[in-house]
Amino acid sequence: MNLTAFSSPSLQAAYLRTLPAIRERCSKVHTMAQRGKLEYFDYNPDHESLVVNFCLEIMKRDFPASSGGVDFASIPPHGRWRHLDAGKSRIAPLMVKWDKEQGSLVSEKEKCKRLIDLFLVSVLLDAGAGNQWAYNESDGESYSRSEGLAVATVHMFDQGLFSGSPVTQPHRVDAQGLSQINESIIATAMQVSDTNPMVGLSGRTSLLVNLKTALESNPRFFGSDARPGNIIDFLESESKFDGSSLCVHVSSLWGILLEGLAPIWPARHSIGGVQLGDVWPCSVLTTDGQAEGDDFVPFHKLTGWITYSLIEPMEKILKWRFDGIEDMTGLPEYRNGGLLIDFGVLTLKPGLKALANSSGVPCLPPSHGAVVEWRAMTVIALDRIADGIRRQAGVNSCDLTLAQVLESATWKGGREIAKRLRPLTGGPPIEIESDGTVF
Repeated sequence: MNLTAFSSPSLQAAYLRTLPAIRERCSKVHTMAQRGKLEYFDYNPDHESLVVNFCLEIMKRDFPASSGGVDFASIPPHGRWRHLDAGKSRIAPLMVKWDKEQGSLVSEKEKCKRLIDLFLVSVLLDAGAGNQWAYNESDGESYSRSEGLAVATVHMFDQGLFSGSPVTQPHRVDAQGLSQINESIIATAMQVSDTNPMVGLSGRTSLLVNLKTALESNPRFFGSDARPGNIIDFLESESKFDGSSLCVHVSSLWGILLEGLAPIWPARHSIGGVQLGDVWPCSVLTTDGQAEGDDFVPFHKLTGWITYSLIEPMEKILKWRFDGIEDMTGLPEYRNGGLLIDFGVLTLKPGLKALANSSGVPCLPPSHGAVVEWRAMTVIALDRIADGIRRQAGVNSCDLTLAQVLESATWKGGREIAKRLRPLTGGPPIEIESDGTVF
């Protein structure tokens, strides 16, 4: 049975918004790469072993075992929590503050709702900020890129910037609070200036403004007070207990995020009137007589990043268990993908090299065919790199999950090799013209 052949546009659109579709469509691009059929890259799978070795060395350095190998059990999953705690702990002090609140006791569920509120807006603000922007804390420490955006978001959250009741209930995100947001407020809170410019500020602000609409439009998920954290109540109603733990299938959370947050994304490609989000045509999948959308490749990177980030507090605080995690993919973004180019797994064809800017790297919009190929190859390569690490270390996917590989090796490794090869910027081998809504 061909699960990717559809008799109607509506079925095609629904399929392209599922988790399995990401890996399935990316696999088709990978198959074309194996045949030498990519338009913008040559594929050199023998170089994947170089990436595996590089990643393993990083893991041994940062998560050492007494035996000299890797302490896999100590590796946390990939998620926004680490960025929010960049340099020092910030989430734990927030939770201590909640325990000391006057009045009624803050329940574990309410604590988790607050973290989901924070983590969601933090991920939405996490698209690439560019090479020049940084956020300075009052203690003099400076943070750039993802960590800088995360740290800035913690302070905005602590100040009640996203709350409709900033004095009495500052630590929450709701539609009323988001209705007060504009680009000037975000720019001030994130210390943006002529000397500290941020890429994609307008798009970032639009996501938050559109989040207000999404929260109000979906009370089934976000409750009558239009709050992200209320997805806990919906998930609870849709799931079953296995012993003392609530068992939630990851597809339930994915569905909430895809459907509930659909209004926040800019209009891009659609099928049958359904906006698809982070889904793009790929020329190497185009064939004569194919159905509409058969050449589309879904990525849903920010939704994936949100999913990874929200699972963690629900597991840690509420002790929930998530099934179906194996359907989650690696995140197709420029750190993970940069590893492939910087280690020669992918080499740029002459036509793509010719697009290099004064810094020697191409600068392309997310819609460009080269970026689509690059991202599709990244999804499959991350699976292959994770398998390579497990083989060398003699562990299985239960001992070392893909989320742990992303956290301890590939994302960090992509940043480190970029800094080594391009010390002036630390940027990726292909720059993305970010509008703040994809990367």
